[in-house]
Amino acid sequence: MPGPCLLNVVLGVGLLAAAASRAAETTAIELLVRGDDMGVCQAANEACIHSYRSGIVRSVEVIVPGAWFLDAVRLLNDNPALDVGVHLTLTSEWERCKWRPLTHAPSLADSNGYFYPTTSQRRDFPPSTGFLQANPKLDEVERELRAQIELARRHLPGLSHVSAHMGTPVATPQLKAIVLKLAQEYHLRLEDPGLKGARGFSGRTPAEREVTLVNLLEKLGPGRWLLVEHPGFDTPEMRGLGHWGYYDVAADREGVTRAFTSDKVKAIIRQRAIQLISYADLK
Repeated sequence: MPGPCLLNVVLGVGLLAAAASRAAETTAIELLVRGDDMGVCQAANEACIHSYRSGIVRSVEVIVPGAWFLDAVRLLNDNPALDVGVHLTLTSEWERCKWRPLTHAPSLADSNGYFYPTTSQRRDFPPSTGFLQANPKLDEVERELRAQIELARRHLPGLSHVSAHMGTPVATPQLKAIVLKLAQEYHLRLEDPGLKGARGFSGRTPAEREVTLVNLLEKLGPGRWLLVEHPGFDTPEMRGLGHWGYYDVAADREGVTRAFTSDKVKAIIRQRAIQLISYADLK
């Protein structure tokens, strides 16, 4: 058994190490950069992967009912270190590009069989386009979300979490309870409420996007932060996406991709020792 002097030294070293660890935790800047909506189109798939391989994205979300889901699977399996979550989906927002439930779920679909475009009815949208106003049946919601998780797990065994497309699957306490139940059942984490939102990344041109992201990163304080956006490429395919009030989707999301892969942005992250993390890194 060590003597009193040695024991004091050991205890002192331990206390110093613990104090140093706490100090590091309070001064560290950790940032989770998330790319949403893989599976919707090829341009989104390719841009999310580019934003990871050549940029700062560390987690991506996949819309399983999307037409390009299997292409997303191919790309994600080619990049197994990229953290992936199921972007649980109950809405289909674009006017000319739609997706529908995987299951037989009449209360979740419009007259054409597609998901409704909005979570709740908007005044600037046509009537009968709100998901909540359609009185969705909770058993159909659970069956549909379960099917999305099951299909994703079949192709992407490394899934770490679930998230909510447009916030719809967690828009009411009853819906949120279903998501929580499924996350626990499949051992997937939810979007972490402990992360602070990194605000201020905006602009309609690539140059504006880069400037606002640099400014955001320069002002970011200690703590764990979350930045969510939608990488894309300005292609004819993506120019076909859009809805009332947001028709410049392709140009806007091209700007996101360029900012996420910008040399200036990556330089600021290095200079400030910002740690890029993923959902898989969270304890």
